[in-house]
Amino acid sequence: MKKIILVYGSIAGVIVGAMFFITAPLYDNGTINFDNGMWVGYTSMVIALSLILFGVKSYRDNFLDGVISFGMAFKIGILITVVASLIYALSWEVAYRTVSKGFTQKMQEYYVQNLKQEITNEAELKAEIAKQDELWEMYKNPFIRFGMTLMEIFPVGLIISLISAGLLRKKEFLPNSPTS
Repeated sequence: MKKIILVYGSIAGVIVGAMFFITAPLYDNGTINFDNGMWVGYTSMVIALSLILFGVKSYRDNFLDGVISFGMAFKIGILITVVASLIYALSWEVAYRTVSKGFTQKMQEYYVQNLKQEITNEAELKAEIAKQDELWEMYKNPFIRFGMTLMEIFPVGLIISLISAGLLRKKEFLPNSPTS
């Protein structure tokens, strides 16, 4: 079980972690912006974390004769998620210090621009900007940033783990093909 968790979790983590390095130049040249970048990020998470389904299926078919309980399937899925999430957060720490320098500053400016468009009351605007500034200051702490980064991907993996466990507990779902 450990090998499946580590292999599938690592592959998923490398895929989503690599996206930081692939998309950084696309942010720089304007191909991706803050309006569509979220979709790119979460789509890559869903694609990479679909490996949860394949990891659980592999364990079910190769070690449990095609039958797995919801609990065991969920356990494997969530552990794959943990591995992928840790690699994702570590990748962001590397990208944050290398290819994505200045990214958070640009993001902060983007959010302030949006606030200025949404909030017309000057006092409310100043209060909201002050609140945002506190959050950005907290984000400079690597432990807080690491935790926030984990919370970007972990809920996606949690949902995919639940769906995978629900589907794969049924022996008829993607049955193991008989070998000749």
